[in-house]
Amino acid sequence: MKAVVYKRPFEVAVEDVEKPGIKHPNDVIVRVTSTAICGSDLHMYEGRTAAEPGIVFGHENMGIIEETGDGVTSLKQGDRVVMPFNVACGFCKNCTAGFTGYCLTVNPGFAGGAYGYVAMGPWAGGQAEYVRVPYADFNCLKLPEGNEHETDFILLADIFPTGYHGCELAGVSPGESVVVYGAGPVGLMAAYSAMLRGASKVFVVDRVPERLDKAREIGAIPVNFAEGDPVEQVKEHTNGEGADKGVDAVGYQAQARSEKQGEEPAAVLNSIIESVRPTGALGIPGLYVPSDPGAPNEHAKHGMLLVSIGRLFEKGLRLGTGQCNVKRYNRQLRDMIIEGRAKPSFVVSHELPLSEAASAYDKFDKRIEGYTKVVLHPHQ
Repeated sequence: MKAVVYKRPFEVAVEDVEKPGIKHPNDVIVRVTSTAICGSDLHMYEGRTAAEPGIVFGHENMGIIEETGDGVTSLKQGDRVVMPFNVACGFCKNCTAGFTGYCLTVNPGFAGGAYGYVAMGPWAGGQAEYVRVPYADFNCLKLPEGNEHETDFILLADIFPTGYHGCELAGVSPGESVVVYGAGPVGLMAAYSAMLRGASKVFVVDRVPERLDKAREIGAIPVNFAEGDPVEQVKEHTNGEGADKGVDAVGYQAQARSEKQGEEPAAVLNSIIESVRPTGALGIPGLYVPSDPGAPNEHAKHGMLLVSIGRLFEKGLRLGTGQCNVKRYNRQLRDMIIEGRAKPSFVVSHELPLSEAASAYDKFDKRIEGYTKVVLHPHQ
């Protein structure tokens, strides 16, 4: 079968790899109809992780079940399903507590597993024609038959729940003001989720015009940090107080105010601390890693950033971090899509055949030609 294979930094290729088969009675094999390129994939693509050549990318996957193991009880051939990016067992201490992003079973020695991602277990990615899904009764979310809402449902694998998770970590409530740093796919989903949760005012901070335009289209207030201090811009709109809640949807590859200065890993963390009013709360679904070989300084290479913990404490801010436990949210978000209450596909900029993956990675990485979210169709 065809799959997107990592070759070296800034290079992927669509190659022939072995088609997956049933290895356990609770496995299913899914014929992938849609798979998305995630901003998290770019960390590996750029060589900013320990990813080895040969890994098949893709943790945002959906499709039609082609084959089921003998132990599968709730699914059948022909079912349309979407899978959380978290691979989870459903029965360990963390899974039963709802922390499926930190499963203790699927990646021995580490809390958490995912498809097609470095250090997240042996699970091949789904930017391919087929993908094997373990613990399928637990990991597959059934969808209505047909192809309606295809580009909405694919976002249930990761970015829609992750954006919502950022708001959950921050405790966003009706009537509150929210500042979201990052207008990439997760940031836009966080802003959208804040609105779904009843936020009165949502700010989105970025410097890419096309992304800020997307934020404006959904009713958010765009804040271009290239045009002035984002903290001051947010305070101007909130009577000098700052927002009630904040979401960091950027992570460790944050950029300094000036493009010439390059990366400043703690830039967003420190800005968001100043952008949120005293006794507010922060949600941080943006990725931070304990090891970054491409970091701009030695401390950052080991995940140690110069964060203004003194201001965090002084302001009495609460803080929640960590990757999304997708199963906490995906069923409810699916039903909101079905009933017309949510349409997250506004973030999708390009739908392409799998054969164009290499070009799509290059353009998405460079933030050019309006690339905000790419969905690949392996059988197109």
